[in-house]
Amino acid sequence: MNKRYLVANWKSHKTTREAEQWLTIFLKVYRPNPLLEVIIAPSFVSLEPMQRLLQELGTTQISLASQDLSAFPTGAYTGAVSAAMVRDLVDYTFVGHAERRRYFHETHQEVANKVTEAVTVGITPILCLDQPYAAAQIAALSEADAEKVIIGYGPVEAIGIDIPQSLELVSEVVQEIHARLPQQPILYGGSLNAANAAAYLDIDGIGGVMAGSASLDPHEFARIWAELS
Repeated sequence: MNKRYLVANWKSHKTTREAEQWLTIFLKVYRPNPLLEVIIAPSFVSLEPMQRLLQELGTTQISLASQDLSAFPTGAYTGAVSAAMVRDLVDYTFVGHAERRRYFHETHQEVANKVTEAVTVGITPILCLDQPYAAAQIAALSEADAEKVIIGYGPVEAIGIDIPQSLELVSEVVQEIHARLPQQPILYGGSLNAANAAAYLDIDGIGGVMAGSASLDPHEFARIWAELS
């Protein structure tokens, strides 16, 4: 059976102290499952403290992800965080999240450049796609990079409004994506919670789920983990 993924995207939430408190609470109930990888995406400023705490607690089964990274390599790009800067802190990174595309006006090519930067240093990109632009978002990738990504499908209309997309529509989109990228894992995210997570994970072609708001509460995230384990 293939490994599946449960991802927590905290977005622009949590100070470093709050992040450490969250992790301490979650680890009280968490038990490693070799078939379900937990990935946590805190803010940039919390990545190193989170990694240190995981090491101190002897927890090696939980991975970290950055929520974004620069489309440029290390260099004279004031304020940018290059892939090389986080390569020793994370195994994964989000690229092209719908909120980045909407509020920061990221283009398909900029997202594709971020994928390249991540792949170059050995970070696995979680490439976020949405309809009706998925085909163009995929087309911007090089063939080599497309083979290295995990796909995160997050319908814009289901993000942050507690109205998840129907199982039937998610299934249709997943099949469309798999027609273009048949070998890549696909994660679903959008108004995910403990009550519906298992149903989405049961969709044919889904390899994991992504929690946003529901991941902010360690108890709720633990309930999602328990439903999927």
